Amino acid sequence: MDFAAVYHRTSEQMSYPLNEDELIINLRTGKDVKRVFLVHGDPYAAGIAGGAERWDGTREEIVFKKELKNHIWWTTTVKPEYKRCKYYFELHAGKEVWYFFEDGFLTKEQMELPGKMLQYFIVPWMNPADVNRTPDWVNDTVWYQIFPDRFCRGADSAPEDGILPWGKGKVKNEERYGGNLSGITEKLLYLRGLGITGIYLTPICKAESNHKYDTTDYECIDPSFGTEEEMRTLVKTAHENGIRVMMDGVFNHSGGRFAPWLDVLEKGPESKYFHWFMVNDWPVRMDRDTRDGKFYSFAFHAGMPKLNTNNEEVINYIEKICTGWIDRYDIDGIRFDVGNEVSHLLLKRLHKTLKAKKADFYLLGEIWHDASQWLLGDEYDAVMNYPLTSGINDFFIDKSLTKKDFAWRINACYTMYQQQNNNVLFNLLDSHDTDRLLTRVDGEEDVFIQELAALFTMPGSVCIFYGTEIGMEGGHDPDCRRCMPWDALDSERSLRITEKVKTLIRLRRNENTFRSLYFHFPEEIPEKRCAEYIKLDDAGNRIQILLNGEKEAVSVGEEGEVLFSNGFEKGKLLPKGTLIRRL
Repeated sequence: MDFAAVYHRTSEQMSYPLNEDELIINLRTGKDVKRVFLVHGDPYAAGIAGGAERWDGTREEIVFKKELKNHIWWTTTVKPEYKRCKYYFELHAGKEVWYFFEDGFLTKEQMELPGKMLQYFIVPWMNPADVNRTPDWVNDTVWYQIFPDRFCRGADSAPEDGILPWGKGKVKNEERYGGNLSGITEKLLYLRGLGITGIYLTPICKAESNHKYDTTDYECIDPSFGTEEEMRTLVKTAHENGIRVMMDGVFNHSGGRFAPWLDVLEKGPESKYFHWFMVNDWPVRMDRDTRDGKFYSFAFHAGMPKLNTNNEEVINYIEKICTGWIDRYDIDGIRFDVGNEVSHLLLKRLHKTLKAKKADFYLLGEIWHDASQWLLGDEYDAVMNYPLTSGINDFFIDKSLTKKDFAWRINACYTMYQQQNNNVLFNLLDSHDTDRLLTRVDGEEDVFIQELAALFTMPGSVCIFYGTEIGMEGGHDPDCRRCMPWDALDSERSLRITEKVKTLIRLRRNENTFRSLYFHFPEEIPEKRCAEYIKLDDAGNRIQILLNGEKEAVSVGEEGEVLFSNGFEKGKLLPKGTLIRRL
């Protein structure tokens, strides 16, 4: 047996309470392990620790597993009667049988040696306060990300200097087009018609740039976007239309015109805000990047000095800002920009404070990599699921990948975190930080639909970038932030794409299987680049998703009820075709 491939610990996503009654236990092994049994029971079933009594647990086979590129991930759920659990694993690899304990592997003979002290895995107590709880509503939400300056300008907006005519085609970062909050409010009925149930707004607080990630005043709506009252109206009207609202919080860094930073620049170490930032060597230079290390900033950008989120005054200030947003606007969540660089201390404080204020508040971190350390129940509820973005995208971009590669990548995304987090992950294919999906797939509309079909059938919460519903194009930042082409909504191409996207949204909202955590990859179709997977819900309903990446049509039969199709004819799935059917 490949001992080095076997891994388990009683923490993180390996062993954790799903709720107050159920305990999830996961094990990673090599692919040589064919069967796994869990032997579990109460630690005190035979007496207290150290006693002479022999402990015997209940032996159950673990039948659920996911295949990764180099490993097998085994998962089971147990219900400890007395809220505590003691266990070990029995591993079968060919003719070998090994018993896996906390301190290693034993043979049956070693395990049964008289006087042998066995180091069991122990979950000492499933405290309700320690259960990772995430807001239920997020899994039901279809998000729509809006970059305010480029989405819509309100019909009654007064003329402003520096506003360009609503544009078509490529844009530049310094250009302002005048999109604002009243424009978003005017389009809420349009969004409701699409089936959208959540809006994610990129920053709207006062800032110098059009993207607003260089905050000047966290307590003030940027005047180019509107007023406090217009923000309240937007949220209130959104709620009346069944749409939640999430703001973007930029707390890793401020802008160069943030009052405390200006005070530091004026007074240096004598400023009462000096320790609000990470200044290493005074004086600092603002006329070049920060590679000299005199102070830390976002991505070496001198105009975005890094906030010291280890500082108690800064933590208190950010707490006040976030609670103020809830009080003033009644928002439903905050997305934390550069969410992996702020301190854990800040995030733990915010989690406690904001959940106490609004129990089902959604805390989302912008983290592009494995975020396990932030998803343990006392910081973020979820992160932006960029690993899933690349897992889906790479299959269609890299023609050397097979359906097995696709399955391995997807399975890896859903074995990184606890189920509670998987259920509310923020799944997306493009954003203000990436090229747009249709551009990335070279304008291949059918491939665009394939990727969206995959996105809409994954566990978590779905987000589309504004304009995705009409196949909006755009390269990398800033080109991905083009003006929403409202005059193109009725074009033949827009209507065709919109109808398909609306169908996926409707299915996502109405079919439990689309949102369910449960899926597997059966490999019943022989073609290596026809991805296939089954989704199941708690009631046993099943759907099949087929995505043809082959150069030829694939025979898939005509059984089941077709829920969504693109390029499916008489039992054959055409190249770049998509089929979702109820089995």
